[in-house]
Amino acid sequence: MKRGPKQSLPRDNHAPAEGVDAIAQIKVWLLGVSPMVWRRVLVPINLTLRELHGVIQVAMGWEGLHLYQFRLRAARYGSWELSAASPDVTLAALRFRTGARFVYEYDLNIPWRHEIRIEDRRKPGVGKAYPACPGGSGACPPEDCGGPADFMRHRDDMLSLEALEDLSAMAEIIGEVALERRPEVLDNEEMRWRLEQAVEHSQARERAQGRPFSRRRVNERLRCGEHHDLMHQQY
Repeated sequence: MKRGPKQSLPRDNHAPAEGVDAIAQIKVWLLGVSPMVWRRVLVPINLTLRELHGVIQVAMGWEGLHLYQFRLRAARYGSWELSAASPDVTLAALRFRTGARFVYEYDLNIPWRHEIRIEDRRKPGVGKAYPACPGGSGACPPEDCGGPADFMRHRDDMLSLEALEDLSAMAEIIGEVALERRPEVLDNEEMRWRLEQAVEHSQARERAQGRPFSRRRVNERLRCGEHHDLMHQQY
């Protein structure tokens, strides 16, 4: 059976696992965005799609603010408002084979489409906690940023002429205040307005770059059970 390309990854056990206690190795990547934004997660095979939704939210960096659905061939499982089938069905019950792929959609007004691939099955590691995220790359787009096209469009904003002008204004004013020891500069209404505008614009550009991926932070959140909160959270 053809498998996806293997990446360097510490394994709990090299033997295949087929029992009810098996762990599924799943790769999730966001479609329509380049460079690739992806995560790899390890989850129990008896995890439900609803729970997988919560795990994906934490692993990717989403905030659980919108409706979601999984597309498995002609079937849809997800938020009840979408008239989709209940997501309280386990991965084991769906009988996924290694290499199987399906789609996860989040915020259906856009939507953000993720492709999901079942990469492997393994035995649970001794003393290991699941779900877990052993790897990933790429910043998660901000919520409500307009979709993949708008997210990609703003990726270079940090290098724009406007960004350089704002940095120059901040350096000039802060230099006068801190280096030349002239705090009275900020008493000037125009100078203070220039600084506030430059800082506000810079912060907006930074937010537009998305939430950076931190494997350590993702695993901390999974250990704390945040995926259980997000799997029910919808607005």
